[in-house]
Amino acid sequence: MTLGEKQRRFTGLVGKLIMWAYDNGYELTFGDAYRSPDEAARNAQVGKGIANSLHTKRLAVDLNLFIDGQYKNLSEAYRPLGEYWKSLDPEARWGGDFTRPDGNHFSMEFEGVK
Repeated sequence: MTLGEKQRRFTGLVGKLIMWAYDNGYELTFGDAYRSPDEAARNAQVGKGIANSLHTKRLAVDLNLFIDGQYKNLSEAYRPLGEYWKSLDPEARWGGDFTRPDGNHFSMEFEGVK
């Protein structure tokens, strides 16, 4: 699958995730979607990500979660969304499963990067 094909698949799956979230009583706003390679490198230097971030490939999005109007920043609050996300595609990855949990991160594996 080409990068462009995967990006289009990813975008469609994000749409499904957003609809599922709202259908289940959650509310969302967008965080980071695209991140330039320079920004990803700077983030990696300070321990806030990796230089080859999937955000640079438009294959990752960070979503801000609201439950009953209250912003949730703990990864565990995102678990229902993460589990649903992973059920959509075998290459879907949720940041809550990372060694350093990042619950608001939803991505698709590409060229070995998760």
